[in-house]
Amino acid sequence: VTAVDDMNLEIEDGEFICLVGPSGCGKSTTMEMIAGLTIPSEGKVFIGDREVTNLPPKDRGVAMVFQNIALFPHMDVYDNISFGLRLRNYDKEEIERRVERAAEIVQLQGMLERMPDEMSGGQRQRVAIARAIVREPDVFLMDEPLANLDAKLKVHMRTELQRLHKELDTT
Repeated sequence: VTAVDDMNLEIEDGEFICLVGPSGCGKSTTMEMIAGLTIPSEGKVFIGDREVTNLPPKDRGVAMVFQNIALFPHMDVYDNISFGLRLRNYDKEEIERRVERAAEIVQLQGMLERMPDEMSGGQRQRVAIARAIVREPDVFLMDEPLANLDAKLKVHMRTELQRLHKELDTT
């Protein structure tokens, strides 16, 4: 089974693109290679002018939002969003600043003390996006971010993602 074969993908700085194709064609695998979660069997991965093929995911300047959302059920929204920053030993004030900014961007102010099971699917998706935003990455990768949402929420989240792209001005 070939997931990805002979691919050359160039994305301009600040560009917003969608990879579209049938199930199993390599969309997720391509994003995993960019993020460093899967190592390509051949070829190289560049982000900007920097080759990152053999760099660990944490050193690539990439944040990925997965289809399954995967929030920590025992942590409130604040702790879910700040988790990666705490692992990287950011100081408390910087964590607070980034979490507050991310919560504002995804419109979760006032919900930081809620537990994931007290939130709608769309709100949980926004928590996952905020968790990526706080890392202040050069590149955002979202693997089917609308997959588990109902039709009405999909329309709303498409608009939110477009707004987010404009506001953050990232790739």
